[in-house]
Amino acid sequence: MSSPYTLRWGILATGGIAEKFTKDLMINPSTRSVSDVKHTVTAAASSSSPSRAKQFLETCRCPSSASAYGSYEDLVKDPNVDIIYVATPHSHHYQNTMLCLLAGKHVLCEKAFTVNAAQTKKLVETAKEKKLFLMEAVWTRFFPLSIQIRKMIEDGELGAVHRVIADLSFGQDVENTWGADGGKHRMVNPDLAGGALLDRKNYLSPSTEDILGKIDALDFIVGIYPLTWCFQTLYHTVPASHRKAPSVLAAVEKYSTGADENTSILLTFPSAPGGNHTAHGIALTNFRVATDPDGFNSAKPAIRIQGTKGEIQVDGPAFRPTHWRFIPAADDTDPQVVKKGSNDKVREMECEIPGHGMFWEADECGRCVRDGKLESAGMGWEESLVIMETMDQVRKQGGVKYPERIETTDYPVAL
Repeated sequence: MSSPYTLRWGILATGGIAEKFTKDLMINPSTRSVSDVKHTVTAAASSSSPSRAKQFLETCRCPSSASAYGSYEDLVKDPNVDIIYVATPHSHHYQNTMLCLLAGKHVLCEKAFTVNAAQTKKLVETAKEKKLFLMEAVWTRFFPLSIQIRKMIEDGELGAVHRVIADLSFGQDVENTWGADGGKHRMVNPDLAGGALLDRKNYLSPSTEDILGKIDALDFIVGIYPLTWCFQTLYHTVPASHRKAPSVLAAVEKYSTGADENTSILLTFPSAPGGNHTAHGIALTNFRVATDPDGFNSAKPAIRIQGTKGEIQVDGPAFRPTHWRFIPAADDTDPQVVKKGSNDKVREMECEIPGHGMFWEADECGRCVRDGKLESAGMGWEESLVIMETMDQVRKQGGVKYPERIETTDYPVAL
């Protein structure tokens, strides 16, 4: 048996999400039954100081030989780095990712990929020109759970899929939690592309923490996850030649700062899986009410995927689900179902995660770089661009605007 391919990572930024990703890289791949790729961290950079980067590497138990840098410019020059994980706020993704690509490095960039579709398109053009791998880090799509659900849809087990409803919301006292400093907090600050649709949030309620096994505060993008579930089930499962961008209808409620705090999106996909029909994707995100109000999953599914042959329900949180069920449609004339008054064909399934779960997207990067691929079949450039175009339309319909300095495709721009 051949030796596994080793991918050498550089970590750009040292915040919470970078720490979780890097700790996952250090987990032995055999714990998730992976033997063809493995990972090592050869460098990390903090924009504040080399000592912060050094502390980060030690905390994540990276090899002692890993280099610590006090600037991103130094990191991208390191010849021992194959690929860079960009973990800065999404307002900085375009500038940071372009820095890496122009230095000849492959890139895994956190979501949302960029602030707008024009920036995503420019990054893709640059990666293609430089013949470099580039992927948006939508980790949930690489969960075995997600892959199995997509396969069920592609194999026709749900029949014609007509509707997907996906929600990621959390009940917060917005004024006291983020508004006390006059709207400067990044979650409600439009100058930092804050809001429910795009923002990454350092928050995890005690109840959600219990569900996830007492993990630390989770750094996540809010609105991208409901959209991810709509797209991976209603767009990605359609043959590439038949995929068409959905029409978009959005209702956006804005906080006093101008950032969005409550967004509901209705997507109409013109070519849906399982038949010649349209389908609706409904993506919901809200700062003031919760998908899981009591923290014990009493509300059950955060995602419902509804087809003519049955329904898949995925319990939340939408970004890191571990439990799901398939409910086959019952024939009203089936005497057994009528007699029992219930459907005993419901299948409940659990997905164990030997870590946080970010290593699966890293494994995908390793295989793509090893095989000379520039993009992933699981999260390709075209789909990332269509999703960014969708979010552009949502923002336009809701009147949500960000400063020109973070919307621009100019490079370099100091932020």
